[in-house]
This record gives sequence, structure tokens and C-alpha cells, in this order.
Amino acid sequence: MDKNILTISNLYVNAGDKEILSGVDLAVGYGQTHVLMGPNGTGKSTLGLALMGSPKYEITKGNIVFDGEDITEEAANERAKKGIFLSFQNPPEVPGVTLSSFIKSALEQVTGERVKLWDYKKKLKETMNLLGMDESYAERDLNVGFSGGEKKKAEILQLLMLEPKFAILDETDSGLDVDAVRIVSSGISEYQRRCGGSLLVITHSMGILDSLHVDRTHVMVEGRIAKTGGSELIEEINSNGYSKWETE
Repeated sequence: MDKNILTISNLYVNAGDKEILSGVDLAVGYGQTHVLMGPNGTGKSTLGLALMGSPKYEITKGNIVFDGEDITEEAANERAKKGIFLSFQNPPEVPGVTLSSFIKSALEQVTGERVKLWDYKKKLKETMNLLGMDESYAERDLNVGFSGGEKKKAEILQLLMLEPKFAILDETDSGLDVDAVRIVSSGISEYQRRCGGSLLVITHSMGILDSLHVDRTHVMVEGRIAKTGGSELIEEINSNGYSKWETE
């Protein structure tokens, strides 16, 4: 059995006619937490969206193997069913669909089974309490009128309710105050405790990483992985930035 839940090989990705990713190689082991860092505009979010199967991006070369299966050509909903989750950098507002009904529908789509309503509501309430979310948000339209912090908490709520095998968290900590970062971090830690799932954390911030055990750190520059190392690489970036790899 492959020791990696995710293996990305020589991945090239375009947005329209523009090449964004230029030969990305990256592997994430089962139960591991990897961090992806780099300057703005280097393709980090593009990688997350391409892994999730966004139709806005075209894979022109290379392949993605997830949990032993080549998913390079799979649609986003099929990838979700296989256990991939993406937390958006800027979560969209969805008028007319409540947060509770959205998560319930997603659970049923992913598992292929009807959700037992009483059990679902009990778990939803417990998880919202864990994240310090007002329970009234469950019956509000998804992200409509939510603050930035509440939107990010709603993303982590979905993560904890869906319990995917592999989660991509795209700057979940951006725009959050210290208390919100702490709550979001505790939610991510709870996901790891419950599921033992793998994580790819895309971030510029060190705060969200303080409570996480980081196995590998990757630096992306100009659409490629310029450097891979352990958690010590985070401190090097914090001290010296990315210029070392931008000029290589």
C-alpha cells in the first residue's frame, strides 16, 4: 500500500491561457500535516483548487493520485466523495441555503446515506459550541451577513462535521484576530484527533501553526515547490522571508 494519501507528480495547471503551476511535485503521508507557504501570487490557492477539481483550472500535464487512485480527471463532487475537503480563502455567501441544511446535504452526498436528524442536530450543536459559534447561525443562510471570523469558523464546522480523509485549508486564519485564530486552531486539532486525517495548510501566518504538529513545510515560488523541509523551515521563513528562494 502507498504510504502517501496524496501524490502530486509534475503538475502543470493553467487558468485560461496563463500557466500558474509549472511542474509541482508534492506528497503527503497518511495522518501528516503539511504546510504550504510562499509569496502572494505564486500559485498556492491554485494548487488547492486544482486538487479539489475546480473547473476554472485546467491540468495540462502531470497527475494527482489520492488514496491509491488517479483522480486527475475526476470531477469535484467525486473528489469530495473520496474524502477531499477544501476550506476557501474567501468563503462564498449562499442565499437561500441555511448552514445546517448545507452541511446535512453535503454529508448525505458524501456518504450516500440519509442522515438521522436527531443525531445530526446533536453533533452539530456540540461542534458549534466547541468553536464558540452562536447556535442561531445554524439556521442562517450560509455565510450571508457572517463576519470574517464567523465565515472561517463555519468552514471549520464543515470540516468537523464531514470528517474528510484529507483537508486543504486555504488561509483559514487570514483576517482573524488572536482569539479567533486560537478557536480555529483548536478546531483543526480536534479534526486531527477525531479522524487522524491529513492536512495541507496554506498560510502566511505563524499563529495557526503554533498548536499543530507540522511534518513537512513547502515553499512555493513562481508555480513550483522551491524548497521542502521540516517545521524548522517555518522559523526560517518567519525570520528571513522568501527572498532566498526567489533569487535561486
